Amino acid sequence: MLFDTVTDAIGGTPLIRLRLGEARGVEVYAKLELQNLFAMKDRVARNILLEARRLGTLKPGAPVIESSSGTMALGVALVGRSLGHEVHIVTDPRIDPVTLAKLRALGCRVHVVEAMTSHGWQSARLERLAELLEELPGAFWPQQYTNPDNPGAYRTLAGELLADLGRFDTLVGAVGSGGSLCGTARALREELPALHVVGVDCVGSALFGQPDVPQRLQSGLGNSLLPKNLDRTLIDEVHWLNDHEAFAATWDLAREQQIFGGNTSGSVYRVLTGLADRAEPGTRIVGILPDRGDRYADTVYDDAHWEANRLREVPTATAPAPLGPDGTARTWSTLAYSPPAGIGRHLLFVESNTTGTGMLALDRARELGTVPVLLTGDPDRYRGLSETGAEVLRCDTNSDAALRAAVQERFRREEIAGVTTTSDFYVPAAARIAQWLGLPGNAPEAVAVCRDKSALRERLRAAGVRQPRYALVREPAGAAAAVARTGLPCVVKPADDSGSTNVLLCADEAAVRAQIEKILAIDTNVRGMPTARTVLVEEYLDGPEYSVEMFGGDGQAVCVGITAKSVTAGPHFVEHRHLFPAPLPAGTAQLVIETVTAALDAAGIRLGATHTEVKLTADGPALIEINPRPAGGMIPELIRLATGVDLLDAQLRAALGLPPHLKAEEAGHAGIQFLLADTDGTLTAVHGADAAAAVEGVESVLVTAAPGTPVRRPCSASDRLGHVIARHGEPEGVHVALDAARAQLRLDIEATPYS
Repeated sequence: MLFDTVTDAIGGTPLIRLRLGEARGVEVYAKLELQNLFAMKDRVARNILLEARRLGTLKPGAPVIESSSGTMALGVALVGRSLGHEVHIVTDPRIDPVTLAKLRALGCRVHVVEAMTSHGWQSARLERLAELLEELPGAFWPQQYTNPDNPGAYRTLAGELLADLGRFDTLVGAVGSGGSLCGTARALREELPALHVVGVDCVGSALFGQPDVPQRLQSGLGNSLLPKNLDRTLIDEVHWLNDHEAFAATWDLAREQQIFGGNTSGSVYRVLTGLADRAEPGTRIVGILPDRGDRYADTVYDDAHWEANRLREVPTATAPAPLGPDGTARTWSTLAYSPPAGIGRHLLFVESNTTGTGMLALDRARELGTVPVLLTGDPDRYRGLSETGAEVLRCDTNSDAALRAAVQERFRREEIAGVTTTSDFYVPAAARIAQWLGLPGNAPEAVAVCRDKSALRERLRAAGVRQPRYALVREPAGAAAAVARTGLPCVVKPADDSGSTNVLLCADEAAVRAQIEKILAIDTNVRGMPTARTVLVEEYLDGPEYSVEMFGGDGQAVCVGITAKSVTAGPHFVEHRHLFPAPLPAGTAQLVIETVTAALDAAGIRLGATHTEVKLTADGPALIEINPRPAGGMIPELIRLATGVDLLDAQLRAALGLPPHLKAEEAGHAGIQFLLADTDGTLTAVHGADAAAAVEGVESVLVTAAPGTPVRRPCSASDRLGHVIARHGEPEGVHVALDAARAQLRLDIEATPYS
């Protein structure tokens, strides 16, 4: 097999069937991660360093510093040196001569701490590492114990297991940093939700509530500290082995299976033997063997080491003894594991929309038993945020590196239950963070296609989904060719903005060129993000506008309903009234749903709520855009009032990996009327809110603009000044209530230039 670089050769390790359980019809397999160039953590080093280089947190040529006494050190040395970085490894006296020789041969600087702290060798190494970070400005620390790119590296291992075996029942792995077992299990459970996960620890490790004994001899598993990457909610069963049992099992692995492994591989092997003896016929068990034996020649495989540490005097067990919740493991013990009570489950919101459902979603998250956390660069943007009780984590949400750093510093992995957003602008960032953490979400590539209207147009064209004729323009000189393609009048819009911002109906080529120039002159959007500097010029389609609210899960998308939209007359298109559900003939509604379903398939959107805009023309439905998030404009609230389906609740459940509740309990109608200014100026007062609220059928009246607010004739959704919501058993009853309530409201506007 040919590879271009040494790092390309990482992974793709053998899966072999062990001679265990055959007489009972049990299949036991070993994934030989020890067959990587150095060991299993080659995968981790490659993933962490390549991601850091992609994000810019590891600059070309910058030093890399890591704390390790074993295979992580070798992995960082392998990948770091191959990428041209100076590598510093902080280790302790337990490092074996073979590993030390390899590190020095690869050109690493090795720093050996002299004494452990009260928290063991790991704590002592971290203190020295902190000193090196001060001494070497710009150095990068992979942080294998806290960096989610550690467990994320094992998604490839999970894929290899699924490709080789398909279905299996039990996964067994050693636990040290928490990366390998938790990362592999999390990825596998996307396809194998009933997978039984068994963690292998050592006597004297504090990972699963046992007393810490820093003097334990085993390396590569166990810990005196609780790593942030350890997600105890994924683990169903834990086994502990003492030093004698682990070392003896390592010898047995070599003698019985001809696999020369380290003590971590030996411990996993011993647990595999126990599971094989008690498994039901037909059970398939996979164990991950992470390390090979060359590093242990003078310890595990050395009689003198056994004698010096009086290992043969340590009691052993031939089978695992059940351990009570408060028991202490001294020999091979096992426990049906439940994570400790009190692990907070947080739902992370990467920003939010500033009106409508944004703050409501934070409230819904708490109702689902999670702690809502808003990651934001500007908390003051959100009216009503303090009333939600959400935790606010301030960071630069326009930077993936800053988002990751904030999440990594604040949370243990097991504390994060999901990631979502209600903001158009941050759907891609939320998808990337969810993928980074191994949480439910749409593929970032699919979300990015939907956010970039030009990319979506190309994707829909390839799939044969009906849409307007269009042209992509990146310079004003392209106006003439665009008009020739789309005809006049045409719609000119940014490829990546939201809320009808800078969308304009143009009647002639001069207007098209002027609008293109205006859009291309905008460097950043309202959230401070760089714009795509791409303009979409589209055929103007004559016909009513609808939005289709779909929900994806379990491999299919279902239609929650269709919303009828009323928009202002051109040249700007601002939605001023919604009615749900739209009063469409069944056959027409089905055509609309089929068009949207085909578009979602083409875009690759699979999970959660989508809000897709469609024009219904004389030739049938035409797709305008896909928004891979719940509708804004209070449409989820209209759906709840009309049907009892809480779309926000369903979306949050999808982010949490929970089944949504989408069955309609009612069959009514609901609508919203937005308040818009009819002239430019300054709002001085709003009259009649109480009278509007008293109109029969009105559910709520909200004025969001305060006196003194500059207002203008509507150009985008941000020009809305408030709304009225009503419901009724019939569509016409909703319109009557909205019209009556709007008639009660009077906006006093002092005519002044808008600014």
